Amino acid sequence: MPQLPDDLNAVAVRTWCSLALEALGRERAEIDAINVYPIADGDTGTNLYLTVESAAAAVEAVFAAHETGATAPATADAVRAMAHGALIGARGNSGTILAQLLRGMAGVLADGGDAAHLRLALTRAADAARRAVAHPVEGTVLTVAAAAAEAAAGESAAGGESDLRTVVHAAYAGALAALARTPEQLAVLGRAGVVDAGGRGLVAVLGALVETVTGQAPVRGPRTGPGRTPAPVDGGSVVGLPVGGTPEGAGPLDCPEDGGAGPAFEVIYLLEARDEQVARLRTRLDALGDSLVVVGGDGLWHVHVHVDDAGAAVEAGVEAGRPYRIRITHFATESGHDLRVQAEPTQRAVVVVVPGDGLAGLCTEAGATTVIARPGEPPASGELVDAIRRAHAREVVLLPNDAALRHTAAAAAEQARTEGVRVALVPTRAAVQGIAALAVHEPDRGFDEDVVAMTAAAGATRYAELAVAERQSWTMAGICQAGDILGLIDGDVAVIGADVPATARTVLDRMLAAGGELVTLVLGEDVPDSLADVLEEHVREGYLAVDTVVYRGGHQRAPLLIGVE
Repeated sequence: MPQLPDDLNAVAVRTWCSLALEALGRERAEIDAINVYPIADGDTGTNLYLTVESAAAAVEAVFAAHETGATAPATADAVRAMAHGALIGARGNSGTILAQLLRGMAGVLADGGDAAHLRLALTRAADAARRAVAHPVEGTVLTVAAAAAEAAAGESAAGGESDLRTVVHAAYAGALAALARTPEQLAVLGRAGVVDAGGRGLVAVLGALVETVTGQAPVRGPRTGPGRTPAPVDGGSVVGLPVGGTPEGAGPLDCPEDGGAGPAFEVIYLLEARDEQVARLRTRLDALGDSLVVVGGDGLWHVHVHVDDAGAAVEAGVEAGRPYRIRITHFATESGHDLRVQAEPTQRAVVVVVPGDGLAGLCTEAGATTVIARPGEPPASGELVDAIRRAHAREVVLLPNDAALRHTAAAAAEQARTEGVRVALVPTRAAVQGIAALAVHEPDRGFDEDVVAMTAAAGATRYAELAVAERQSWTMAGICQAGDILGLIDGDVAVIGADVPATARTVLDRMLAAGGELVTLVLGEDVPDSLADVLEEHVREGYLAVDTVVYRGGHQRAPLLIGVE
């Protein structure tokens, strides 16, 4: 049995994220089924799962960066990664609020993870989440979060000093009790006979925290579905209790949201902006629609709002700063049902992950649906699933273009298959392999034949990239110093150089020594065109019958990507 933590250190944070993801995975469908507020669109469980998935992936990335070291990451690094991952991957109203709750906790837990810090973290989290919502409503996840914080603080006041296990148990019990009361506080929940979906998701996350610090999951009673709400009993178990007057089996979609159909669009985006710009943005978006939640800080914000004029909501973000990862969902509510307005699906599409705006434009022109993987922000599986849905095709070829995205892409493909889409995952490991695969894509031939041709083209393309060493370290090419230019071929450091042109020439020579017919160069945003001229001349003079093609990649992690096929 693993040793139980005395405080929330980095390993405990990692475990918490993993257990929370498992818990939301188990309960996702049930939480979706009771989602009636603020929009009865049946996706709160899914949104919370995808938000925590992004948080967990960010924490795993921190641990992966320390794999060669003798010590685990610092607690501060783990909790900040958790908060950042949740922020960039937040989905929907409840996911956005959960991201702010985790951010509020991280601000305190970065300084310590003992019982006193956790109590303060829960309080800061609840306060931060309430401030992030333009018009807080009782009977929602905000109420459940506040109750968890109050219970943890109240336990301390009653019993003096307490350990971490006592605090997490108190917070969980307080959240459970508050969740059971939500139908009394919010009429739409009472009429549907359900508890708040976001609040139930938060209870699952807090239950994972209990399991992290005690080694045992909270006692769970019978499952609750539409028409029944949970109430806490001795020991923290949950039993199903009918809500007054609601017939057995009544579902959430039998009860429309208070106030009618509501706005037509959900608009979500990440925003790089200064604090003073965000204050003005809140005011403008609040006038445009409802369900406004703006979370984040330190220059990066996550914006969520329901509006009738989606364009105006995006324009407001442009005026405030730089919005990206913009996602607009059109929902029309009729008798509480979520209706997606879509045309007849096409037969086949390609979904491709690209490292910069330049390649996104290139792939879009070639007919692909793109997902941009910005530096330090790899897409989660939910983002890839969204792209597959946007492609709106019966058959989809998925090109992840990154070895690290293999499992994420596989999860997205599996999810899309459950929705009736035939998905083939071509395991491309670099953007230049994706370009090669897309170049031979022919939607008019058989699906299997097309996938085989694309896979063969990708496999026949060797890939390389240039990177700048951040610190002294051992590599397969020797010891590098901070600031050295590294040439990575097929994922391994093969060349250590002093400048980009010379290192790029050496990399090209090593790759072309095995032969080749076409060199692909993808230049980063700050790389001058003169580099392409130098490398084109180098290939032309040294290798007969080898062509060179150059693309602008825009804002990407590597200053130069190279492909040889």
